[in-house]
Amino acid sequence: MATLTDTSARDRWERENAAAPTRPQPPTTVSSAPIDALYTPDSLNGFDPETDLAYPGQYPFTRGVHASMYRSRLWTMRQFAGFGTPRQTNERFKFLLEKGQTGLSTAFDLPTLMGLDSDDPRALGEVGRLGVAVDTLDDMAELFGGIDLADVSVSMTINAPAIVVMAFFLANTQDRGVDWRKLRGTLQNDILKEFHAQNEFVFPPEPHVRLVADVIDFCTHHVPQWNSVSISGYHIREAGSTAVQELAFTLADGFHYVDVCLERGLDVDAFAPRLSFFFNSHNDLFEEVAKYRAARVLWAEAMRDRYGAKKEASRKLRFHAQTAGCSLQDKQPQVNLMRVAYQALAAVLGGCQSLHTNSMDETLALPSEHAVTLALRTQQVLAYETGVTNTVDPLGGSYFVEALTKQMQQQAHVYFDRIAELGGMIAALESGFFRREIADAAFQYQREVDAKRKLIVGVNAFQESDEKPIETLVIDDSAEKVQLARLGERKARRDGEAVRRNLAEVRRVAATKQNLLPTLIEAARARCTVGEVMAALADVFGRYQGAARW
Repeated sequence: MATLTDTSARDRWERENAAAPTRPQPPTTVSSAPIDALYTPDSLNGFDPETDLAYPGQYPFTRGVHASMYRSRLWTMRQFAGFGTPRQTNERFKFLLEKGQTGLSTAFDLPTLMGLDSDDPRALGEVGRLGVAVDTLDDMAELFGGIDLADVSVSMTINAPAIVVMAFFLANTQDRGVDWRKLRGTLQNDILKEFHAQNEFVFPPEPHVRLVADVIDFCTHHVPQWNSVSISGYHIREAGSTAVQELAFTLADGFHYVDVCLERGLDVDAFAPRLSFFFNSHNDLFEEVAKYRAARVLWAEAMRDRYGAKKEASRKLRFHAQTAGCSLQDKQPQVNLMRVAYQALAAVLGGCQSLHTNSMDETLALPSEHAVTLALRTQQVLAYETGVTNTVDPLGGSYFVEALTKQMQQQAHVYFDRIAELGGMIAALESGFFRREIADAAFQYQREVDAKRKLIVGVNAFQESDEKPIETLVIDDSAEKVQLARLGERKARRDGEAVRRNLAEVRRVAATKQNLLPTLIEAARARCTVGEVMAALADVFGRYQGAARW
């Protein structure tokens, strides 16, 4: 019987492989990393299972952050949802919980994401279109009305006005008698990736990062189970980055937040356990699995060796995954169901803590109830029917996966060194480094697709000439009219002097080094709006125009 140390067997395989027909293009990952025909122990370059792999729940957490992973507890099934008015989104939240979802994830509309009120002229036509409109504390109360916030974890995907929305959320939960120490959930609150990829920023980078740190600081002391930032590679990948760029830029953002928190005197072991991450899950199953494994190792090493974290919890990289929106196609949209299923498999095999599976119609419209139910069912089939949860880290020890994991770690370190050479995160950001790297990668990928060196089912291969349209959700202007009427009524009813006094206090505190969250909570109770608070902060911080230089 041939063994891996049998040189004659290896020689025979090499001859047979060399003589076999080859594909027109050499195989690569989605990110165009070359892939060898076969991986053996020699591919691992000194790989030591004791130190490089270890055991699940133990440093360096290559195999997962918990000892028993999904054998004890499944990942949180957290579908991203939000549209129209707070009442409409509240109804969708309850619909999803009834279907078996185990956590909530809130999508805000574009005006809210940009820190604008629904009655701002710039918001015209966008209110409630791509997410839920939230202007005041009353909207927040309606958004989560009838939902037990001491029991259900909540994620809020918002960045530029994240601290303002968090103030509204905390004021609402306190008004409802919910102990902040019992709250579980996540605020995205990652402004750096907005400068890299998504453009939803308002102030210059440094004051924006100050606001991120204010949330981390406040939650460390008052909302201890809350993930105060979700350091997000998802949008970096959606903008066209490679998997390695997503990995490296995301962790570099995380390192910068740690540096800022340490500079303000926080103990790393006090705040690091509640830092969380958010990664994309793209089409290349093994590249994605290796990316998640590499991320855990890189973070653990940095937290222990660079930052001196002593708690195991401080060294654990916990992450939410979302299937790749940029991979969804408007051609043959039902095929998106298959794409999403494989992407979800990659996230689970890679050890995610929570997961959103995209709906098949998201490239056409906001998801319909039918489509979002199928997306949730995709996770439930994966969890209960496929057997992938039966053992911890089923791909651990794979020559291919471990070699790819090591390779991605090494390539990420090259990016870390380049960022340091440019003067650190803010200097690299200001120079346009991240945007250029992402743009170059996106251009390279599209060139491969255009030349049919990468095939996309239904787009540049296996096309259908007689496609039938699918039914999609239609958001008309009635939601905008309702929201505008309610906002006008609330502004007319509130105490104008209290609003002016609280906004003046926001400006005063913003000009100091005090934590802004307590002041913003009081402003929320006075019914100051998101747009008014953001404008008051802009009076102190200014508005960023840096994108014009890039």
